[in-house]
Amino acid sequence: MRHLITLAFLLVIAFLCTGTVLVARQQTVTEIGIWALAREFDTRPSNDPSAVTFVVAQGDTAASVAQRLERQKLISNALLFRVMSKLRGADSHLEAGEYQLRRNMTTNEIIDELQQNRFMGSRITVVEGWRVEEIADLLQRRGVVNRDEFLKLVNTPPFDADFLRSRPAGVSLEGYLFPDTYRVPPGITSDEVIEQMLENFGQRFSPAMREQAARAGLSIHQVVTLASIVEREAVVPEERPIIASVYLNRLKEGMLLQADPTVQYAVYNASQSAPGRGDARPDYWKKGLTSADLQVDSPYNTYRYKGLPPGPIANPGLASIKAVLQPANTTYLYFVATENGAHAFANTLDEHNRNVEKYRNRGRN
Repeated sequence: MRHLITLAFLLVIAFLCTGTVLVARQQTVTEIGIWALAREFDTRPSNDPSAVTFVVAQGDTAASVAQRLERQKLISNALLFRVMSKLRGADSHLEAGEYQLRRNMTTNEIIDELQQNRFMGSRITVVEGWRVEEIADLLQRRGVVNRDEFLKLVNTPPFDADFLRSRPAGVSLEGYLFPDTYRVPPGITSDEVIEQMLENFGQRFSPAMREQAARAGLSIHQVVTLASIVEREAVVPEERPIIASVYLNRLKEGMLLQADPTVQYAVYNASQSAPGRGDARPDYWKKGLTSADLQVDSPYNTYRYKGLPPGPIANPGLASIKAVLQPANTTYLYFVATENGAHAFANTLDEHNRNVEKYRNRGRN
């Protein structure tokens, strides 16, 4: 028992040295007492081996986790849990997820378990530049939610967030389902999946970025719309700010954007014929646009309608959003694909036409 007393004493001193003041049921560490701490280290609060589902959410603190563990009678003292977690360096490494804990586990065992990254559910990765149908395909293929139900909520969203307020009425959540890897527990609903993605967007689109948008005279919706076009155009990451500058320059000049990805988006919307497959880019993003495609009558067709389309054409990643907020300082008005995804940029139409001819001829060789 002597080594437990010593360990308990060191534990208390180490914790108090952090300068953090803790309150749990109006108790202080000294009120718990060193002997009580020693007894609690490996005491099983119950002989009941039954499993209890316990969820650690993203952003949960050791304090909130400890209180819930105590309320569910998985530990006998929340303050002890916090002290032990801090000493072990686990207080900032409690992994989000859904766990199956047992009522007869010691506090030490529970701390071990909550650091194991054992998540009962799925991990899904939403890729930058996917449109909402592609996300819906993935969710259905992985058995997370029903595709049609998900799309219905996306297209007639009941959600409210401050960053959605510049979105025109009747426009879907396209563009706001932030690309990332998500943990989705069993039984999650479509609206919960969407809420998770929207919350992520709200966190990533920081207050500083909102200020940048305001200084540029752009609403959040305009930023996301243009970023979605940049996302679909850019293959070489370093070109994102340059491509953004071209479109911003064209907007200032009152020129048509003439962005091929907006036509691809419009063509699919007009046809609605592509099958729902997980990796459906060849269908959702038609390659080899024809002259007839460029004339499709859609407000998303930037070859026919000036200005930005009504909304995003895909869900852009953070790099493309930042490219719109921090574009390169150029006078470029044109660009054409060269090779390996790169582009040749031009200030004048004559220069652009020479670039087009140059790279077309190179492609024929």
